[in-house]
Amino acid sequence: MNQLILLAQVLELGLVRYTPAGLMALDCCLKHESQVQEAGRPRKISLEIKAVVIGDLAKRLQSLGLGNTARFTGFLSAQRNGRGTIFHITALDTVTTPNCSNPDRN
Repeated sequence: MNQLILLAQVLELGLVRYTPAGLMALDCCLKHESQVQEAGRPRKISLEIKAVVIGDLAKRLQSLGLGNTARFTGFLSAQRNGRGTIFHITALDTVTTPNCSNPDRN
């Protein structure tokens, strides 16, 4: 199974583009910060990940805006050029936390 659920902040939004099938596509960069337990010890997590959303969901991401936090669901794939990973967002739910550094909201 390839599924990722991530509470993250919208760090960057790219320009709207369209797929060959005519669907709206929007590239973005998400930032996640939290604290988790690994091998019985706390570990701080801070990461940025490139993401893309296609279709009507792109409008929702665009209206969410920079700096806002949401719960993103999707899958990972290789980028077209084979360099790196991209998160394909298939669902997003807005959250009321001001940022994603709250360790209780992983």
